[in-house]
Amino acid sequence: MSKALSKAKGFKKSKSGTYLSMATTAFGAISVAKQVKKARLEHDTLRLIDAAVSAAAIVTGLAILVRELKRLGDDDVLLG
Repeated sequence: MSKALSKAKGFKKSKSGTYLSMATTAFGAISVAKQVKKARLEHDTLRLIDAAVSAAAIVTGLAILVRELKRLGDDDVLLG
């Protein structure tokens, strides 16, 4: 395995990799907000339920990533 490849695999478990994962996960919230808005305008209950499930997945994903940051020993005051 090349040095660059092993470095890239380690990035996922690094603080900066975790922050990047959090940002991309939170970016999905924009799509969910658009989906909710469209579902409300069209009075589409099924799309609204889908948006709620997607929002729950985003919240769960962010909670897991925050927990991972704490395990990495992040000394940020805001995270506790």
